[in-house]
Amino acid sequence: MEQERLIARFEEIFGRSPLYLATAPGRTELGGNHTDHQHGRVLAAAVDLVTTAVVSPNDRREICVQSEGYPLVKISLEDLLPKKDEQGTTAALIRGVAARFVQMGYKINGFDAYACSTVLPGSGLSSSAAFEVMIGTALNHLYAGGAVSAVEIAKIAQYAENMYFGKPCGLMDQMASSVGSIIGIDFADPDHPVIERIRFDFAESGYALCIIDSGADHANLTDEYAAIPRDMKAVATLLGKEYLREVSESDFLSMLNVVRDVCGDRAALRAMHFFAENDRVTREIAALQAGDLDAYFAEVMASGRSSWNLLQNVVPNGETRHQNMAVALAVTDQLLAGKGAYRVHGGGFAGTIQAFVPNEQLDSFRKELEHILGAGCCHVLNVRQEGGTMVSL
Repeated sequence: MEQERLIARFEEIFGRSPLYLATAPGRTELGGNHTDHQHGRVLAAAVDLVTTAVVSPNDRREICVQSEGYPLVKISLEDLLPKKDEQGTTAALIRGVAARFVQMGYKINGFDAYACSTVLPGSGLSSSAAFEVMIGTALNHLYAGGAVSAVEIAKIAQYAENMYFGKPCGLMDQMASSVGSIIGIDFADPDHPVIERIRFDFAESGYALCIIDSGADHANLTDEYAAIPRDMKAVATLLGKEYLREVSESDFLSMLNVVRDVCGDRAALRAMHFFAENDRVTREIAALQAGDLDAYFAEVMASGRSSWNLLQNVVPNGETRHQNMAVALAVTDQLLAGKGAYRVHGGGFAGTIQAFVPNEQLDSFRKELEHILGAGCCHVLNVRQEGGTMVSL
């Protein structure tokens, strides 16, 4: 029924029938909070909230995308340079993905698309990454013969977000969306990330994977997010490296007093978080592979404490009246009463937290949580095995 509705809207807007269906999932971060941009390890999963588009090629040398509820966006393939006034827009993401395909030597042409998404903006589930991967998947199948791998599509998507959209994100979001399933990723060499598929089903484990909307808005928080990689890179630079992954923890600790003097205590604490969190991902992967949920949950809780105490991505700097993430974490702690696990999810400061809730407790947990934080704040997710896909209609 949903597919039929999308086709009807496409025909209404573009005056012809679409030929393909392209999809890309949102993602949830299962481990590795703010490690990817320092070439660290992460644990992530594609989820069953997706961006979907019906697509047809055109010969107009332009990409036209109508996203449900938004104005039609047209990008000329004759002008693929970054535009400062487009930063932060859908147009920037489309232009950036197309530009990267051209830079890689692919002869692309235009297409028309009508898109909708269940990956809600600001949900912490990476709606922008899902959109980028959907655009890259469409170009790959229409004009590259499917030759671009899921890993390369993720890199193309990150390029668009970094260089055109203006957000200095790491590669985890795009990689999880493009590849699919539960994956461990080691970004020690980001040009050749090591990806390990993890076979585990939370739905069969007795626990529900929940994403909880704190009610806070990401707007005006770009500087807060950008300060985290900036602080970490300042420490790495002081120690003669470009990224913290290249620094040994022992060298960092031996220079801690100098780091504090030059970079400040917040940067030092954030570096401490990176070293602990990077090692933690290895233990989380091992725990899931062994089916040891107690061990995994212990690491999830330790990650949450580190994000709050060391990384400091729960409360925006100087904010006293509105501390939505902190309240959501505190309420979740009360309701779980020592069962399952919970933590900061994604970038932090605003958006969502993650909780693993016993199935028998889920209904009462959601009811009480939504009474406090608002109706619809708790989303139960399942892992999607497929990443970016495109099929004929």
